[in-house]
Amino acid sequence: MTEAAISIRNLTKRYAPTGKQEEGKLALDDVTFDVPQGGIFGLLGPNGAGKSTLINIMAGLVGKTSGSVSIWGFDIDRDRRNAKASIGIVPQEIVFDPFFTPAEVLDNTAGYYGVPKADRRTAELLQAVRLEDKADAYARSLSGGMKRRLLVAKAMVHSPPILVLDEPTAGVDVDLRRQLWELVVDLNKRGVTVVLTTHYLEEAEELCDRIAIINHGKLIADKPTRELIALGREKVVVLTLDRDITTAPAHEAFSKSEVTADRTVAITYDMDRMNAGEVLTLVNQQGYSIVDVTTREADLEDVFVQLTSEAAG
Repeated sequence: MTEAAISIRNLTKRYAPTGKQEEGKLALDDVTFDVPQGGIFGLLGPNGAGKSTLINIMAGLVGKTSGSVSIWGFDIDRDRRNAKASIGIVPQEIVFDPFFTPAEVLDNTAGYYGVPKADRRTAELLQAVRLEDKADAYARSLSGGMKRRLLVAKAMVHSPPILVLDEPTAGVDVDLRRQLWELVVDLNKRGVTVVLTTHYLEEAEELCDRIAIINHGKLIADKPTRELIALGREKVVVLTLDRDITTAPAHEAFSKSEVTADRTVAITYDMDRMNAGEVLTLVNQQGYSIVDVTTREADLEDVFVQLTSEAAG
């Protein structure tokens, strides 16, 4: 198979009106993109952007208004069974019976998918998510991080080629977030195509090969991560001057100029208009001597804010 892992074409979802609304909320507005096979794909957007609606449509939990979705080559309308069998969804909420053990949770879920007992991978999956020593403990006794990892294993019981993780690290501490990152990368190395939604932009920047951004139901970006970061037009140069200052050097070409310490000023400029050398020249011309220079490149957060602001405008 050479086509996309997930193919979305002109996907629109309008919810039914409630109360006195004349028409319902437009959650997805003519969204089109592909998720390539074999990578880690980031799906980003502010709260209410439409990410959860998109995932719920792929999972078969929400009906679309128009457009098409194919999962591993199977249309979700014409071949619903194979489409659902090709994807595993890890939800934001921790959902499983707390009175079952992890081994029972996985065994029961495999049964729901019709996986024969001889083909079930319970022990293998528990080992993959580092829960083999908790196989027979009650699920309610697991820590929050263990429960998150059990959800990942639960989504993989039917060996889907695609795994969708909806905000997997929301509300977890830094150490656990790193553990989950390692798990995602390990699953991807085993051949699983991963779709990741997250509010942590550093997470997407570190893990994802390609990123799509949705805002107000519209797709506003879909590029390889490096190309997306390159869209950041603004750059910051931090200058240490030879004397204390109270007012930052100003020029119409500077997007922003602010004093950050007694002798330090941070100047933001548009790389399309000028370069760092020209910034230094303009500061020198105002009578300042520069002792030290550092620069900061745009990161995904800069681009995200820039693109969502432009879309809102």
